[in-house]
Amino acid sequence: MFHVEKQSGDKEKDYQLLLKQLEAMTEDETDQIANYANASALLYHSLPEVNWAGFYFAKEEDGQLVLGPFQGLPACVRIPFGRGVCGTAYANGKVERIEDVNAFPGHIACDAASQSEIVLPIRVDGKIVGVLDIDSPVKNRFDEIDEKYLTQFAETLEKALAQ
Repeated sequence: MFHVEKQSGDKEKDYQLLLKQLEAMTEDETDQIANYANASALLYHSLPEVNWAGFYFAKEEDGQLVLGPFQGLPACVRIPFGRGVCGTAYANGKVERIEDVNAFPGHIACDAASQSEIVLPIRVDGKIVGVLDIDSPVKNRFDEIDEKYLTQFAETLEKALAQ
């Protein structure tokens, strides 16, 4: 049985625990959907002030990202490459950390409550296959520490998926 630990108040320590939990959850599991689903649940239930956590996967032939496993309210199903925060992160291949989504040109509002967002590319064998998207109902929710550890989270997941 899995148990979500309470936040200690030390953000870096909490993220280190989160990374260990992800490693434990994925070390013997080879099914990608199961790993993505558990990763989104782990983030959603572990991070404070988050209202959505999940994945979008690239459909190259359609030029779109398509909704994958997530936790939160129902979401936009398809996002064109280069549009919104997710499409931009995918197209640029880099993290997009947005303090105020309403100020982001072309923001796609899947949940009106979302005020800030961080999106990280997910790679398998060096190729971007999708993005990890995390939303918050609080402006300026994500900082450099979040970006650092969520990047490590994505890299840990990538290693598990490359097995």
